[in-house]
Amino acid sequence: MKTFSTHPAALDGNAGPVADLQTLRWRGQGLHRPECVLATASGDLYTADWRGGVAHLRADGSQSLYTGTLPDGGGLRPNGIAMLSDGSFLLAHLGADSGGVYRLTRDGGVTPWLQQVGGLPLPPTNFVLPDADGRTWVTVSTRRTPRALGYRRDGGDGFIVCVDARGARLVADHLGYTNEVALHPSGAWLYVNETFTRQLSRFAVRADGRLGDKQRVAEFGPGTFPDGLAFDEDGCAWVVSIVSNRLIRVAPDGTQTVWLQDADPAHLAWVEAAYDSGTMDRPHLDGIRSEVLRNISSIAFAGPDRRTGVLGCLLGDRLATLPMPVAGATPIHWNNT
Repeated sequence: MKTFSTHPAALDGNAGPVADLQTLRWRGQGLHRPECVLATASGDLYTADWRGGVAHLRADGSQSLYTGTLPDGGGLRPNGIAMLSDGSFLLAHLGADSGGVYRLTRDGGVTPWLQQVGGLPLPPTNFVLPDADGRTWVTVSTRRTPRALGYRRDGGDGFIVCVDARGARLVADHLGYTNEVALHPSGAWLYVNETFTRQLSRFAVRADGRLGDKQRVAEFGPGTFPDGLAFDEDGCAWVVSIVSNRLIRVAPDGTQTVWLQDADPAHLAWVEAAYDSGTMDRPHLDGIRSEVLRNISSIAFAGPDRRTGVLGCLLGDRLATLPMPVAGATPIHWNNT
């Protein structure tokens, strides 16, 4: 595995976060676990919602909820979501003991889209990302049951699946709690956050969908658990950390700048102690102590110039927004409605 020059000490060397919590504004209300957020050119936002589908937040302030049920009658638990050109959605299902990717239409229709790879059923599934070349990337964080057993430094059983016209196949394995993936604006690299081995990694993307060797782009220090990921037009990655409510800009050489943070030092120390001892569990993610942010987990660039950051979260019922210093790269769904 190749490794870039990384600078985890930059986190401690900063005088403090660049953005102030007072700059935050809010979108939406009554949301349920809006973990993943998408933005479009119309000013609308779409977010995963554990009421069983996708919440639609329009630019005029109105909201809709598109929901459905699994073929067996069970409830959808969408984690990552993607919006297709026909307005339907792909949902990565984070079931208690089952996963897969489902397609949801706005009238409530639910159909299985990907249920297994290599003859084996998908475990609880984290994220789904279509690309401009007709491929779709799917991540599974861990094969461990319960998933909290993957909240470990020694984690290494997460993986990435590529789905294209030839079918679905595993293209990267032994990852440290695979979370969101994002394509570099050049299309040449697939980046991935490995949450509990605390690194941002990348793979060269080959024409046939295979991936090159893993390269570590950045290694993160205490308090940072990388989850969400998006690129700006300068080719820098914006990484969202759960627990510490950090938003970090990672330059191409791995240098890190903490842009935003909302965390209680005593709470972070408690989480770090559990992480160091291999006892981290759900209460360390669900009992966040902070001023206003509620365990942020993803970022989308919104607004007509894509210079407004929108933050998904695990525990809140609305979305935080903040001004960004640079425009985000144009996502594949930007002009969808």
